[in-house]
Amino acid sequence: MTGTADSVPTMATAAAAATHPIGFDRAKYIELQSQHIQERRRQIGGKLYLEMGGKLFDDLHASRVLPGFTPDNKIAMLERIKEDVEILICINAKDISRQKVRADLGILYEDDLLRLVDVFRSRGFLVENIVMTQLEEGNSQAEAFIDKAERLGLKVARHRVIPGYPTNTDLIVSEEGFGRNEFAETSRDLVVVTAPGPGSGKLATALSQVYHEHQRGNNAGYAKFETFPIWNLPLEHPVNLAYEAATVDLNDSNIIDHFHLSAHGESTVNYNRDVEAFPLLRTLLEKLTGTTPYQSPTDMGVNMAGYCISDDAACRHAAEQEIIRRYFAALVDERRADADSTVSDRNFNVMRKADLTVADRVVVAPALDVAERTGKPGAALELPDGRIVTGKTSDLLGPSAAVLLNALKLLAGIDDEVHLLSPAAIEPIQRLKTSYLGSVNPRLHTDEVLIALSVSASADANAALALEHLKDLRGCDAHTTTILGSVDEGIFRSLGVLVTSEPQYWKKALYHKR
Repeated sequence: MTGTADSVPTMATAAAAATHPIGFDRAKYIELQSQHIQERRRQIGGKLYLEMGGKLFDDLHASRVLPGFTPDNKIAMLERIKEDVEILICINAKDISRQKVRADLGILYEDDLLRLVDVFRSRGFLVENIVMTQLEEGNSQAEAFIDKAERLGLKVARHRVIPGYPTNTDLIVSEEGFGRNEFAETSRDLVVVTAPGPGSGKLATALSQVYHEHQRGNNAGYAKFETFPIWNLPLEHPVNLAYEAATVDLNDSNIIDHFHLSAHGESTVNYNRDVEAFPLLRTLLEKLTGTTPYQSPTDMGVNMAGYCISDDAACRHAAEQEIIRRYFAALVDERRADADSTVSDRNFNVMRKADLTVADRVVVAPALDVAERTGKPGAALELPDGRIVTGKTSDLLGPSAAVLLNALKLLAGIDDEVHLLSPAAIEPIQRLKTSYLGSVNPRLHTDEVLIALSVSASADANAALALEHLKDLRGCDAHTTTILGSVDEGIFRSLGVLVTSEPQYWKKALYHKR
């Protein structure tokens, strides 16, 4: 097998089967959160429009910074009360016209909306309505998507751009403001307002619905469920700083909620946009409902995540790694787009707040060392027990594929000299690439290596054993010294490997295949 497997134990007695530390109590969270939402419903006394930030069933950020928080935690919590729940999905018409892509999945927002409907329905939730926000005349792409959605059986409510939103409250709360928006006819008493991503218009959608409910004589209220920042963690706790790192493109920052401090004498954390917008939101709610139960942005929230952290040290470490990963991701994005350093500079400032450097990511130095020793790209991966495995570039394998195989061998306890891939599995793939698919590079990518390993496993016990340990790579950190291609990037994502890269291409060229 090609590549080096340098085992660097950071825990002398660690076993190969060691798992990543758990820092979050999932069961407690589901129980507390569902109870708290039900309590807020009782306080409102009518229909509750619950704006839910983040992802409902694939909240990968939360699962990375709160180890033990599974990506489907939120939807699992809502399943407790799903007979009362209806889901309303909104999408910004401007995001459709500019072809906005959900970065973690690589799909358009409009496609993600349809995916969300399918997933929610498959889990037994009622989803009949979507809302097209900020729709303007001449947006042909948005109108085409509306036609498509209606052909698929969805009901679409059109919401218009309101001049002076959110400051002109007299206009907003009038027939010329929210009144011009179409009303989404919902049938359940708890309406969860969600979206493919930020900036989709969730707040405006929820408030517009509350306006129309009251115009119809129905009691309705608003609450917000935003996981981050976690209001009862310190301002510069790494978990909260990781949220800042994740939203630097929005130029968000965590701040003390001075409304809450003034009203209740309690210091809590919120993010700048919610605090800045709160006076207007409070005015809107008062105009909509005649009163408001909220004295602060924190009061509006129902998030109980802070009460469910079981190991603060584990969450701090996970969040610190996320902060550094965001920095590397920004550098790579800027390199790919030949953009300025605005976003990475903001990420770097978050790193400084957290007192971190790239040296705090333990896979960086070993990967760079491989590249320096060989003069070719290298990679490194940290196993759950703290051991570091590296991979180098060879005639057969790129560094990503090499580090993947080396990691599996180490996890399976297979000697480094043992070859996992049989020539019978490798040669047909290389021939296909070079003779039929026009590739000049016979090296195997990670997907091709996994296919070859699967083929070899049918006749080789070692290959079969290695394959069984793929699941143990989930949550492992890795680093490569060159920008990954889309194939390797996708395979690492599918395996749950948290990979970063140096913002460098291996070969100097004006065009680089994505």
